[in-house]
Amino acid sequence: FAYHCFCTKDELEAQRQSQMTQGFAPKYSGKCRHLSASEAAAQLKANRDSVIRFRVPETHVSFTDMIRKKITFDMGLVGDIAVAKTEREPFYNLAAVIDDEEMKITHVIRGEDHLANTPKQIVLQRALGFTEPVYAHLPLIFDSDRSKMSKRHSATAVVEYRKEGYLSQALLNFMALLGWHSESDKEIFSREELIEAFDLGRVQKSGAVFNAEKLDWVNSQYIRQLSNVELARELIAGGFAPERTENHEITKVAGLVKERMKKLSDFKTLAAFSFELADYPTKLLIWKETASERIRENLRSAITVVASIKTTSFTKDQLQAALQPLGEERGRGEVFWPIRVAVSGNEASPGPFEIMEALGKDESLRRLELAIAKLGENH
Repeated sequence: FAYHCFCTKDELEAQRQSQMTQGFAPKYSGKCRHLSASEAAAQLKANRDSVIRFRVPETHVSFTDMIRKKITFDMGLVGDIAVAKTEREPFYNLAAVIDDEEMKITHVIRGEDHLANTPKQIVLQRALGFTEPVYAHLPLIFDSDRSKMSKRHSATAVVEYRKEGYLSQALLNFMALLGWHSESDKEIFSREELIEAFDLGRVQKSGAVFNAEKLDWVNSQYIRQLSNVELARELIAGGFAPERTENHEITKVAGLVKERMKKLSDFKTLAAFSFELADYPTKLLIWKETASERIRENLRSAITVVASIKTTSFTKDQLQAALQPLGEERGRGEVFWPIRVAVSGNEASPGPFEIMEALGKDESLRRLELAIAKLGENH
């Protein structure tokens, strides 16, 4: 089934160029195929460089791929393949065939770039009397520019995704959707649901594009499904929460911002106002064209209302119920906009009642007083 080949690299390259010039697919010419045992032995004794080639039968090899169905190769176009450098140094195809047999591999699931290796491995399996496994060749994963994702180009280690704030179950879900979809077109799965729904027969043949925006969306869905306690645990474990912050504080704030989080790493930015009030511009407190004096009056009235609420009843529902009449009397925008800016220091943030509940009564009153002071300093 095999023989020593003594053709040099220059000879092989000349053969390849000649065949391509004539419009043929390059393959080994078979020059050393008919060397006698004594001729091969003499070459080996003279220490001539060689490889071991397998005599590929000139026949058609067919197999049923779980994704691509029946595939047939004309082995006459392949030529005799090199399977080892020496009797103790096998090349990939022979080593893979031996490993699969020794490890009792039943299914070989790999990228479509290995498709050309499969018929070579099948003829080796048949020559050795091995069992032929079932094959499934998956579509390759491409970057957004349709270039192949590889170790050298753009691929990221899983641990790096963890450091960026992606949840493990979200990454698993996203990877399952690369080149596959369920019968229901559902996109968010638990691990158990994926195991139940996944079927290689529904994997697409064409390449899958790694869409970072889709990964962010999937991750955001998983973040929203977490309870505030679970989210706080993830934030603390991953190092995404400010140091020396109590667990219960993280839990409160996590509930405020999780609807806006795409990654755990977004937390520090989105929740920064909860831990330290930014030095925001005074004009941010002004609702549309409202006079600053009116804004000050509304804030003073809000402080009176907030101060009257018991610390034990300081919840978003209680705050909303207490401040709602003031908003209806003087205008919701005029009242609630400056309150929200005062307690968050941001133009965009969660609602003022949620923020004040998370901050607590004392810190909320302190920030409202600071806002009034700002308005007094600048007007």
